[in-house]
Amino acid sequence: MSSDPTPAVPQSRRRVTAEIWIVLGLSLGQSAVYAVVNIVARLTADTALADQTTQLNPTRSVRPYLDLTYQLLGIAFALVPVALALYLLSARGRSVRDALGIDGSRPGRDVGWGFALAAAVGIPGLAFYVLGRAIGITVEVQASGLDAYWWTVPVLILAALKNAILEEVIVVGYLRERLTDLGWGRWQFIATSSLLRGSYHLYQGIGPAIGNVAMGVLFSWFYTSRWGRHRVGPLIVAHALLDVVAFVGYAALPAEWRDALGI
Repeated sequence: MSSDPTPAVPQSRRRVTAEIWIVLGLSLGQSAVYAVVNIVARLTADTALADQTTQLNPTRSVRPYLDLTYQLLGIAFALVPVALALYLLSARGRSVRDALGIDGSRPGRDVGWGFALAAAVGIPGLAFYVLGRAIGITVEVQASGLDAYWWTVPVLILAALKNAILEEVIVVGYLRERLTDLGWGRWQFIATSSLLRGSYHLYQGIGPAIGNVAMGVLFSWFYTSRWGRHRVGPLIVAHALLDVVAFVGYAALPAEWRDALGI
């Protein structure tokens, strides 16, 4: 009796399309819909967009350990769609290592590229945020609403990692694999991934949405390039670095410094 594994059954376009909508509907596609509704509400409000605020990582309870519990639960459950996406990819008969380059074989290079991508996005991104605030197309983004506890910084770091894993695995790695199954080309994927990334950031205003589209173009192009080699590791490192600096830096800066910088 042969011990060879049974070949994966080819999946129809309709099934792959349905799968994509389900995964996105449970994760960042859902966020995009809410963000579109949010920006419409902001633009039609009596208050000007530049005078509005949005808060990331808000506190969930006035009781510290209950707040910590809520924060950790939110981070854990947000990663469930990632587990689903990886499971569905593995069902095709390809390992996650082959599909997304998650194998830990090149940690030094992945980290190096991650720092380079973070630098390429971070400095222009901050400048674009300040410009957006100046011309009135960006709301004031408060990167952390958590009070100062012993667990605040670790939770903010975990939140940054959660964002990085969720977005890069689904919007880049998973989406590239599944759109390829549908016969989509490289630039169709880059456009779709980038516009999706921008759409779920619309709640921060038009400026951050445009900035995230640009970030999406860079990340998805790099992922499909001969340097990225279809590895999500560098993208996760870069995204996590950007969010750690934003979240922890915001929490660490004195209020008067934040006011002076307009953040």
